[in-house]
Amino acid sequence: MEESNKFFSIQAGQLTGKVALVTGASRGIGRAIAQALAKQGAAVLVNYNGSRERALEVVDEIEQSGGQAEAVGCDVADFAACGKLVEDIIAKYGHVDILVNNAGVTRDNLILRMTEEEYDKVLDTNLKGAFNTIRHLSRYFLKQRSGKVINISSVSGVMGNAGQSNYSASKAGLIGLTKSVARELAGKGICVNAVAPGYISTDMTDALSEKAREGLLQMIPMGKIGQPEDIAQMVVFLAGSGSDYITGQVIHVDGGMAM
Repeated sequence: MEESNKFFSIQAGQLTGKVALVTGASRGIGRAIAQALAKQGAAVLVNYNGSRERALEVVDEIEQSGGQAEAVGCDVADFAACGKLVEDIIAKYGHVDILVNNAGVTRDNLILRMTEEEYDKVLDTNLKGAFNTIRHLSRYFLKQRSGKVINISSVSGVMGNAGQSNYSASKAGLIGLTKSVARELAGKGICVNAVAPGYISTDMTDALSEKAREGLLQMIPMGKIGQPEDIAQMVVFLAGSGSDYITGQVIHVDGGMAM
């Protein structure tokens, strides 16, 4: 049953007929986002760079639930490859309505030990990768005078984090990219926003020692680590019509960590 007020609600099937590209969607937060968008009716392009097998698992899960999805391989750090990916998607589907820039890597190290390769790899994937996809898709968003871009930043891009100068810089840069592109495209009906997750239960956090986990919990006012689905639900909201008057914003989903 639909809510009478489209705002502050997520209506079942609200993304039916929409096409969504989710980068880095083969696991973790990206996987949850792909599943959530598909559940709302979107045809989801599950982008991967490493494991095609994991991406196909996500596609299978979506299809088993009655959704539509396809695995698409591409290194988002490669400008030309992103251009080819977008061309192929447009040729097959005719349009893209939602872009979620989730692809990201880490190469943690103290600044005195960080190598140029470690720094470049993280910036190329996390920040330049988002530029690449936005750059190639923006012409189609402009033609259709609509589109939703959701960039997955991080609490680390707002607060900084020791040992993650490369990662924090990439995620802070993503916030700047979000705001600048939002200003450029707002007049054409295109919304560009960022979601800044806090500590979310993923392979990385699950591998932490009990002591490290307790230390993290002490930094979170709500006293618990978030789940990938917490991020996915915010992305679904930003991808739907209830967010049509929201752009250039950074929305924290972090249990109060950055307040």
